[in-house]
Amino acid sequence: MPDRISLPSTTTACLFDLDGVLTRTATVHAAAWKQAFDPLLAQETEPQRPFDAVADYDAYVDGRPREDGVRTFLASRGITLADGGPGDPPDARTAYALAARKDAIFLRLLAEDGVHAYPESVRFVRAVRAAGLHRAVVSSSVHCAQVLSAAGIADLFEVRIDGIVAARDHLAGKPHPGTYLAAARALGVQAAEAAVFEDALAGMDAGRSGGFGYVVGVDRVDQAEALRAHGADVVVTELSQLLEVVP
Repeated sequence: MPDRISLPSTTTACLFDLDGVLTRTATVHAAAWKQAFDPLLAQETEPQRPFDAVADYDAYVDGRPREDGVRTFLASRGITLADGGPGDPPDARTAYALAARKDAIFLRLLAEDGVHAYPESVRFVRAVRAAGLHRAVVSSSVHCAQVLSAAGIADLFEVRIDGIVAARDHLAGKPHPGTYLAAARALGVQAAEAAVFEDALAGMDAGRSGGFGYVVGVDRVDQAEALRAHGADVVVTELSQLLEVVP
């Protein structure tokens, strides 16, 4: 039996975050951040607890561009690093070097563990496509295309706004709505006609501040109340909860 999507009737486009909404790569990102941050934290004069791959990742890193994630998390611990630049050596004590170390760790873990899409998310996106709605992926990752391809879902989306596009077009990352607004423009729709699907608090902030018509929080780590507090119109644990089976 076919699936029917349960979204506001004004919705003409769906804008999906990648990690944690479509694919199970959020845990890989969190593990990579922990391996990147913990050695630096251990070097601090004041004792620092290790990076928490759930609480710290969700609050300070998830959904943000890498360098922003470095700055935001370290600021929460009272630590400041020089920004540096893309050419910094891997062992430099700069935000760019730390972000680059994280990226190298992530690629290694990705090669070891592979990429898995959430089956219920894939089911929902296919129903969205069948309903004739536009579809875009919005991610801060520069590896978005590779992840979509490895997961076998690249063909489900018309538009991809990722870290490469954001850098090229000078788009501010989440929690700023710039990347989501760019996705809406690329699809030829107004923000009020688009639904945003996010699992990150920064993504919730982007969806709400961008004036999008519907913001869906995907609760993967038992943070439903936080997602609502950051602007979710509805919170689900699986996107298939937004489907109705038609007899």
